[in-house]
Amino acid sequence: MDKSQHVREIYRLLQKLYPNPVSFLNYNSPYQLMVAVILSAQTTDAQVNKVTPLLFRNYPDPKDLMVSNLGKVEIIIRSTGFYKVKARNITGAAKKLVLDYNSEVPENMDELLTIPGIGRKSANVIRAHCYNKPAIIVDTHFSRVTGRIGLTDSSNPVKIENDLLLLTDNRIQTDFSMLINIHGRKFCTAGNPLCEECVLNSICRYFTMKSDEGRGFCNVYKSSLSENSLTDRMKSLYHYRQYLN
Repeated sequence: MDKSQHVREIYRLLQKLYPNPVSFLNYNSPYQLMVAVILSAQTTDAQVNKVTPLLFRNYPDPKDLMVSNLGKVEIIIRSTGFYKVKARNITGAAKKLVLDYNSEVPENMDELLTIPGIGRKSANVIRAHCYNKPAIIVDTHFSRVTGRIGLTDSSNPVKIENDLLLLTDNRIQTDFSMLINIHGRKFCTAGNPLCEECVLNSICRYFTMKSDEGRGFCNVYKSSLSENSLTDRMKSLYHYRQYLN
């Protein structure tokens, strides 16, 4: 089975398991999603959903948020962590929308990347969910799962995105991203993944390596890691943080 066939089989199995994938962030407009994805950095979507109702009641559009009192914004979003940076980012993003984009969230990737607090992942979320643009959305869950099941050998988010763009039909890219994300939260977790219960274990590289018959290969793989692997991983972590906002 080549990687494109691998993708199609993964998509088929995950569609059966999660027939109705939903957005993890609550929003009613591109502006609200933009703010929510900025706030979601280094915290859970559930935590963001707790603070955004009050935030959007107080600041229902970009103009309101642009002229807001920064201290009051910080109080509202404090529980999401890094609240001072996030407050500057969301007010700066609102200002960018008002001054440069007629208070509208742009759909073009290059334009989205000019907005404070928006990286490629956040831009892809907005493009996919607000403008129905095909997108591979690489977050920590997507990166972990696609690496384990053998769709990419990279830990660099941009490289992972490019690898998966080549393997997936653009008609399924957004749904595929969501399905992989959900699976990473429910089964293929960072610690103690539920491999024995996973519908993908028969076609999963990680499960094969974990199994008795794969232990020999796993040991060879470990011994082949370069002496600079720690440095390489630190560089990858830096790139990942640059990508994820």
